[in-house]
Amino acid sequence: MRPVKDTLAPGLEHEQDVTVTEDMSPIHLPVKVLSTPSMIQLMEQTCLLAAAPHLDEDETTVGTHVCVSHAAAAMAGEDVTIHARLVEVTKRRLKFEVSATAGDRVLGEGTHDRAVISTNRFG
Repeated sequence: MRPVKDTLAPGLEHEQDVTVTEDMSPIHLPVKVLSTPSMIQLMEQTCLLAAAPHLDEDETTVGTHVCVSHAAAAMAGEDVTIHARLVEVTKRRLKFEVSATAGDRVLGEGTHDRAVISTNRFG
């Protein structure tokens, strides 16, 4: 496998702002809040968006590991900021530090690993 581009390097960051919607809520709760799976999906998406401009046309990334805490709630209608920072590149493996915040509240944080793969293997 070829190495990743030099621009896919530690220090790379991406952030996105998202409004929590009712469909991001767990079905078993009487209130509409951001679920843990929805928060993690947003973190994964933010990491994917961070890496994408630094990949070749026939490459993408896939998630390989998630280690995230979910410490506070965000209600439906609340704005949440998802932040990803690339902290390590080992061959074609990427490690990101991730966080979700609402104002000054940390909703969740941790790490997410991704692997750079060739999309040619699917064709």
